Amino acid sequence: MSVKVRFAPSPTGELHVGNIRPALLNWLFARQAGDIFMLRIDDTDMVRSTAAFEQGIFADMQWLGLTHDETAKQSTRFDRYASVAEDLKNRGLLYPCYETADELDRQRKIQRSQNKPPVYNRAALSLSDAERDELESQGRQAHWRFKLSGNSVRWDDVIRGEQMIETASLSDPILIRGDGSHLYTLPSVVDDADFSISHIIRGEDHVTNSAAQIEIFQAIGAKAPAMGHHPLLVGADSDKLSKRLGTLSIAGLRDEEGIEPMAILSLLAKIGTSDPVEVRRDLAQLVDEFSFEKIGRAPARFDPAELMALNAKLLHDTPYGEVTDRLAKMGVTGGEVFWNAIRGNIKTLADVNHWQNVVYGDITPVIADEDADYIKDAASHLPEGNFDDSTWSAWTGILKKKTGRKGRGLFLPLRLALTGEKHGPDMGALLALMDRERVVERLTR
Repeated sequence: MSVKVRFAPSPTGELHVGNIRPALLNWLFARQAGDIFMLRIDDTDMVRSTAAFEQGIFADMQWLGLTHDETAKQSTRFDRYASVAEDLKNRGLLYPCYETADELDRQRKIQRSQNKPPVYNRAALSLSDAERDELESQGRQAHWRFKLSGNSVRWDDVIRGEQMIETASLSDPILIRGDGSHLYTLPSVVDDADFSISHIIRGEDHVTNSAAQIEIFQAIGAKAPAMGHHPLLVGADSDKLSKRLGTLSIAGLRDEEGIEPMAILSLLAKIGTSDPVEVRRDLAQLVDEFSFEKIGRAPARFDPAELMALNAKLLHDTPYGEVTDRLAKMGVTGGEVFWNAIRGNIKTLADVNHWQNVVYGDITPVIADEDADYIKDAASHLPEGNFDDSTWSAWTGILKKKTGRKGRGLFLPLRLALTGEKHGPDMGALLALMDRERVVERLTR
């Protein structure tokens, strides 16, 4: 079976990690099969959709490396949706309803008080033409519901296994609002059919929707794609991420947090699976390791701290050639020797600026009162000549013999005086990069 999958975001906001996980799973599945990944813009909400958000979707996907083979926009296909809807109306599968939101809410409350499921009672089906005319004369606009069969819908979910939903337990879904605009369901089904989508991979919150959509596929004479529903993301505290996803937008992680794309993709590909959560250097590795069988049934825990740890690990192992251009744009000097010296002590690429200032700029030395004489004396025992990889060892060897200091008492005061930090890169590598005049100035300030 050839594979054609789609990622279908709405341009009503920024992409966030909750969007990207299903996008990534679809992309990995398509690339593993060597087939097609479609990026479809679901912009039927003409009020909230914006060109800026749409451009952001394309930019985020490109930055992540999730390239697409085909694109489509729902706003160009309204005539097609209207044609399908008219056919369903003529066949009695799409019927007009006139209840207000308050009336529907009261209906559900009554049903719950009677220990009945809050399912739409299909009262609109019994309305006569005269009754419909009367309601419309009152200014009521019909919304249109799809008439479910009431039968069992079964499918073999590629993630969850055998699934069965009794559509008699569901309300007939509203496909068209009172103002004539389409909800998500019908355009999505029509597009999936018209574009020959083979698999729909999405969150498990759509399981019930899938049963209704399978019946709509059948109603329009199309074969439903294979379905796969993955567990949703939760936070490290087990809460759903939905209320906080705005702070986890891809643009924010990139532009404000300085997270690398492969750190994001590695975490989203591995959490909630049987694989260990480890950073991968490229998407090809994730493709090779991908399998629906590895996805568990428990919610996937997304921890920003774990993301940052993966980001740090990725940078620690990144060769200079992969960041040369980016460092140049940041105005970072020092070349490969500097990068190799400091990369093990950064969490994001922006942290390089701090260590560049430590090595080449102006910092405030940290010298405790009790160490003042030691630091002053240390300045007078700096080895002659230019600094190199052996300078630190030779210098501290002299100071150890002269002062009897060792361990932290020997090294830490020097580190604080030269860098202003208790921790950091290997001092031998840093000192070799420093100018003698700058070192003496910091020791004797």
